[in-house]
Amino acid sequence: EQFLTEIFMLFFRSISFYFLYAPLTIFFGSLSILLIMLPKKFGHALIVYWNASALFLLRWCCNIRYEVTGFTQALDSPCIIVSNHQSPWETLFLQWYFKPVSAVLKKQLLSIPFFGWGLKVTQPIAIDRENPIQAIKKIKSDGVARLKAGNNILIFPEGTRMPPGELGSYKRSSADIAKIARAPLVPIAHNGGEHWLNKGLLKRPGVVQIVVGHPIIVGDRNTKILMEEIKVWTQQQLVAIKQES
Repeated sequence: EQFLTEIFMLFFRSISFYFLYAPLTIFFGSLSILLIMLPKKFGHALIVYWNASALFLLRWCCNIRYEVTGFTQALDSPCIIVSNHQSPWETLFLQWYFKPVSAVLKKQLLSIPFFGWGLKVTQPIAIDRENPIQAIKKIKSDGVARLKAGNNILIFPEGTRMPPGELGSYKRSSADIAKIARAPLVPIAHNGGEHWLNKGLLKRPGVVQIVVGHPIIVGDRNTKILMEEIKVWTQQQLVAIKQES
């Protein structure tokens, strides 16, 4: 009986979140259309409020909180954020925490009503995964341009969401951008997928652990080897998070 009660409460809390998150998305997505002709800073501010509101709803409805450890100092210049990818949670959080952010994403996402409209105002780097060669070129060229414009770049080097505790192949494009633009790489490890399941309705209460690594200057280092080192570091952090939870 207690188990059924817990499942019911998880279901109720999760439904409550989506019940409030849906009109929130419609509101901010619609508002973004009005801001499309205004300076880009207004678009980024809109997304920051949107993401902050979603994080508040997650805490209020589902009791999902977060804790940031590691390197928490502000950087003097734009950076490339390299994070493992588990669920939609990290996209919301990282766009808010490292504002302003331009994320590398699938171009199809921009066609989603309301949600995609909001993404457009953040100057994302929208790529076509069916044309990987062109996608890599676009990531590099647009990434350098966004950094020069003062935006941080958010890249999920795995390219797709992985189950909690697992890591996919870490592609080198983020390190290539950092090398060309002489911008720092900031590695991120988190367990957001433990609480916001990638495929599923239920949201599990608890504290999402986010570890921010020290900024890395690429210099003349081999970018492929560097990304493997970042992957190893990320895996170590995930193991430590699991042991502490």
